[in-house]
Amino acid sequence: MALHLIKLCVGAANPEELRAWRAERAAAGHRPIVHTRQTPKRAGEIVDGGSLFWVFKGVILIRQTVLAIETIGEGPQRRCEILLDQAMIPTAPQPRRAFQGWRYLPTEDAPADFGSVVSEDIPHDLARRLREAGAW
Repeated sequence: MALHLIKLCVGAANPEELRAWRAERAAAGHRPIVHTRQTPKRAGEIVDGGSLFWVFKGVILIRQTVLAIETIGEGPQRRCEILLDQAMIPTAPQPRRAFQGWRYLPTEDAPADFGSVVSEDIPHDLARRLREAGAW
């Protein structure tokens, strides 16, 4: 069973801003990598079908599949690089309290994908309100 990671999205207020920033970085030749200080001890489980779930303003809204996890450097320069798939998959909104760094997210606690039900044309705030109202 795959294990996931959850991380706060700092610098982007919503998935659209993250997509725009990632597109800009891709155009400049950069890969979709997340840098962290600590390498997950359970990296093998994460790479085996896991995803990084992004938290925006206290709510999980999207995920990206983790392709590779690599430790770079030695000593004080040591860091972890998490390579992500370009695709950002919308998820059912799930509230999360603030935390630092990343956390493991078991599959049974992960929000479901919106799949084909959600159109990219629907603002995430509207989708969240519809879900909270039980209409979606």
